[in-house]
Amino acid sequence: MKPLQNRTVAVTGIGVVTPGGVGVDDFWQSLFEPAADAAVRRVDEEKLNARRVMTHKAAKNADINVHFAVVAADEALRDAGLLADAAHDGPAETDVQPLVDEVDLDRAAVSMGTGIGGIQTFAAQADVLRDRGERLVSPHTVPMVMPNAAAGALSIRFGLRGTASTITTACAAGTDAIAAGARMIAQGTADVVLAGGTDSSLTPVCIAGFGNMRALSKSGISRPFDRDRDGLAASEGCGMLVLEPLDQALARGAHVYMTIEGAASTADAYHVTAPAPEGRGAERTMRLALDDAGLEPGDITHINAHGTSTGLNDAAESQAVARVFGDARPVLTSIKGVTGHSFGAAGAIEAVAVALTIKNATVPPTAGLVNQDEAIDLDIATDARPWQPGPVLSNSFGFGGHNGSLVFVPVSA
Repeated sequence: MKPLQNRTVAVTGIGVVTPGGVGVDDFWQSLFEPAADAAVRRVDEEKLNARRVMTHKAAKNADINVHFAVVAADEALRDAGLLADAAHDGPAETDVQPLVDEVDLDRAAVSMGTGIGGIQTFAAQADVLRDRGERLVSPHTVPMVMPNAAAGALSIRFGLRGTASTITTACAAGTDAIAAGARMIAQGTADVVLAGGTDSSLTPVCIAGFGNMRALSKSGISRPFDRDRDGLAASEGCGMLVLEPLDQALARGAHVYMTIEGAASTADAYHVTAPAPEGRGAERTMRLALDDAGLEPGDITHINAHGTSTGLNDAAESQAVARVFGDARPVLTSIKGVTGHSFGAAGAIEAVAVALTIKNATVPPTAGLVNQDEAIDLDIATDARPWQPGPVLSNSFGFGGHNGSLVFVPVSA
């Protein structure tokens, strides 16, 4: 297989929106604090404060998943030192934010993942149609609902004239979008990529659907890999990364969180919701990602697991990890005990968590894990664990049988 990095891909900026914390600092702190029990976990819109970065008109005519993306992307670009203007606390006066002059906007791209796109808007406008008639349905409905709305909004806002693409591989979408963005950098088709995932599918119909398929936790506690796990906590949010060639990032003095050394995506070709037996698809994806990175299982020092707290997913992923890594036993964690499962955004939020895990040399605990399933023989962190940064594998698996894995490496490793 041809290696990913004909140009080494650096992560130079991160931004995040989650129910536990909006912004990188609050998000990281939330991973070490008890999570409130809730089967449905929403972002605090007051903390989100999208009007800091969007005008009233733009915010009104965009679905909330786009609000998440604009807020997280603004933070990531500022973190990377690529926004030309200074941050401000008041309401945004313009929806156009220029990047620094050094960025060639024709070679600056967007790679976004999402599960369903603007389904919150669809649900709200369906109610308008039913209750008030078709004349009062918003003329902005279609561009608000379309899954590519976030990618388009980021392209327009920051003037990015390269590819602006959207990947919809369910809960693997954020991971797959980062992989696609990394390949743009590696193959030389872009010099800056905003890559990540955004999702807000917490409509009454979707929540009822998750409940009726017995995927939603009845206790409201997300307990990845616990013997008493009873389903996922449905969530929303966004994670964004700024990707650049490593030599370009170093030349301009940017902070580099990590490099992306490998990626893989496969399909189970088995079932629309259940994982392949014994996690065979997940196993193949992890092995392909390691091959892409030129690494052996023993080189991986930490795994950020998909770990949804559902019976079948946790069992399949743990079996796959055990077969791939054997006696190497890298420390594993799932942050979904805190964040819940944000579906198409999950892999991107977890990539931000990996960047912060490397930065802080600490693996966050798997919140909610009290009694590890006896059938799961893995080294799972239940408390914050000091850690010497090394290569990290991050997993995402989605409905439809989609599997995605990324390999991140500290620049000093």
